[in-house]
Amino acid sequence: MSAGFSAVQWNRRKILYDAILIAGVVVFIATFMTVGALRNPPADQPAWINLRIKAFGTCAFTMLTVILMIGPLARLSPRFLPLLYNRRHFGVLTFFVALLHALSVVDWFSVQGAMGDLVTEMTASPNYAKFIGFPIKALGLTGLSILFLLAATSHDFWLAFLTPRVWKALHMTLYVAYGVLVMHVALGAMQEDQRIHIPILLGGSFAMVTALHLAAAWRERQWKADRAVLLYPENWIAVGPPDSIPDQRARIVAAPNGERIAVFRDGNQIGALTNVCAHQNGPIGEGRIIDGCVTCPWHGYEYRLEDGRAPPPFTEKLATYRVRLRDGVIEVDPNALPAGTKAAIIL
Repeated sequence: MSAGFSAVQWNRRKILYDAILIAGVVVFIATFMTVGALRNPPADQPAWINLRIKAFGTCAFTMLTVILMIGPLARLSPRFLPLLYNRRHFGVLTFFVALLHALSVVDWFSVQGAMGDLVTEMTASPNYAKFIGFPIKALGLTGLSILFLLAATSHDFWLAFLTPRVWKALHMTLYVAYGVLVMHVALGAMQEDQRIHIPILLGGSFAMVTALHLAAAWRERQWKADRAVLLYPENWIAVGPPDSIPDQRARIVAAPNGERIAVFRDGNQIGALTNVCAHQNGPIGEGRIIDGCVTCPWHGYEYRLEDGRAPPPFTEKLATYRVRLRDGVIEVDPNALPAGTKAAIIL
């Protein structure tokens, strides 16, 4: 490998999260197929496969919708942060469920000896100029390909190799996949089954994702408005009295340029770090000090408060900020120092 990385180790919480996630998927698919078989008993093998197609497809789309809701929910309430920390596992499992949906479609055509019809549908170029009648399986394949790309690059090696900025931009294509798969369902399942519950579920899912993102954006705007900084002489930012900073935790302030700064207190030591973790841009300020090190809440990366450097043998380091005590108030200079610069003070 051409880029160094530190593997994120499984712990009890992650194992429990994964177990609940897998159990939820199994229960969802089993319930869907059981209820479907009781309401409309499949008459032959293709009918059973068709039921399986619907079960895996509905599960994958539901999981994708939930994934897109986790981000704004975590911004609206810290109660959802555990879901955010483990979202990559959720995404990888979603890809595998979607893959089983696609393989079931291939199985359906294969059992009926109609693989040629599947190939024809995918390659019939005149249909690509239509709206109703557009090859929905091409849309599904596009969405699946994006999910595969995101699952394949979910490992920390790719985060280090691509850099956090490029990796994050790549994984934002999840929204493209969602849009494509909404069209896949709208032009597929809704045309085949015209009962009202499908457009209600599809429209409701899309509306919830949109509404949560708008609510999170509004909350972010309010956060900045509520924390308008007061500039003192020399343009330092007032944080508050030392006791206003929770021990072994941080208060987050916003610089005039919008940059967030996490001001930590560890007993009588106070230091300020960038709020962005060097690992995956996690919110350092939402973490706490453990064994003398500021610990990112996402994946446990550690940094010394005094200089923003990870303890040896690790080499990550964060930008630091000068702090001072003035008239009983902690103030922070909004101009970042070079990463790893010692800047904390002892009161």
